[in-house]
Amino acid sequence: MIRVLEAVPNFSEGRDLEKVRALVGAISAADVEVLDWSADPDHNRCVITYIGDPSTVEEASVVAAAFALEHIDLTSHRGVHPRVGALDVLPFVPLRGVSMAQAVASARRVGARLADMGIPVYFYAQASDPQGRGLAELRRGGFEVLREGFPEDRRPDLPPGAVAPHPSAGVTCVGAREVLLAWNVFVSGIDVGEARRIAARIRERDGGFAGVRALGLRLPQQDLVQVSMNIEDVAATSPLEVYAAIEGDVTRAGGRISGTQVVGMMPDALVLPAAAGRLLVPDLGPARVLSRRVAEHVSRRAGDRPGISDRTG
Repeated sequence: MIRVLEAVPNFSEGRDLEKVRALVGAISAADVEVLDWSADPDHNRCVITYIGDPSTVEEASVVAAAFALEHIDLTSHRGVHPRVGALDVLPFVPLRGVSMAQAVASARRVGARLADMGIPVYFYAQASDPQGRGLAELRRGGFEVLREGFPEDRRPDLPPGAVAPHPSAGVTCVGAREVLLAWNVFVSGIDVGEARRIAARIRERDGGFAGVRALGLRLPQQDLVQVSMNIEDVAATSPLEVYAAIEGDVTRAGGRISGTQVVGMMPDALVLPAAAGRLLVPDLGPARVLSRRVAEHVSRRAGDRPGISDRTG
């Protein structure tokens, strides 16, 4: 069987597009398929999605970390999104012929190599021990808090005995998880304080929807207010229901939803006909649909391997 592992690293650079394109090029040159990348100047963050055989994805991720270490300096970084590292977050996602345990093993191997490069590593989600550690607790206070030395309750997993982050690259959170929806809803007619209250009402931590992580943010360069979300299981928590809750709160506060944005690839639940128009999601073409791109990737790799049967049993 052709195996497919996905990586979706988040980097603390979203303003220098020449640098972002160079990073995308370095990852592409590592023999993985880059499915998507995006950069945001207010978040000052870029997200790159790539897939391939697990060993190839691991190597590409080390290449990406080395690029971030050399070219991204957190001491001069400013943005509205929480961050603790130049390569801030590195999740591995099993897509085809790869178990979650194998994705965890990939995360652990790459984490060890990052630690050898001098970048302290936290494991999160399914890669942490015990499983389920969240990013919010790891990024609390940002890089600036960690620069003073690791808090007693936030020692990195690797390397043993680390007392401070890398001086310019910080730390990296390396995880393994299922496919999620990273989704921003733009609102007008309300201020960022109201957006934060709406985010608190919908996120799981404060009693909202299961698996929803949400922040209310103001984007000064774009003069926008957004509710920025991750929905961790779109099969269990409907994006339509989350959208309806946000829309109701925004309308009651005297505002309206002006648009939405998916960061990275789109899970199938977001491209169903009932969702396509209702959620105001632009660019719903096949190139953005994860399952379709994975199928095309597998087909190409099978074509490169004459005489080898690709069984899906």
